[in-house]
Amino acid sequence: MNQLFSIFVFYRPFIFWSFGLNIVFSYLEYDIIPFLIAKLVLVVFLWYFINETSAKRKLIFYKNLGISTFKLFSLLFVIDLFLSIPSLLLLKEFV
Repeated sequence: MNQLFSIFVFYRPFIFWSFGLNIVFSYLEYDIIPFLIAKLVLVVFLWYFINETSAKRKLIFYKNLGISTFKLFSLLFVIDLFLSIPSLLLLKEFV
């Protein structure tokens, strides 16, 4: 449970970007599949960006908790999907 809470703490700064992307995709009226691919590409880009900059020091905390980098970003993607897909479907109904 402590690991899941830590992953939510890592995801917190990216929530607004995620919901902003949801609004853009609902406005452009894309289907779910391109949306999922775009989210996956953005998570891979985030992983690359964090690994190549000084933000890599942030990952040491998660490694000390027993969370590997792959596990962190894959669960980040899954959590993002569980929050984004219902909001995207809800936004598509009203736009």
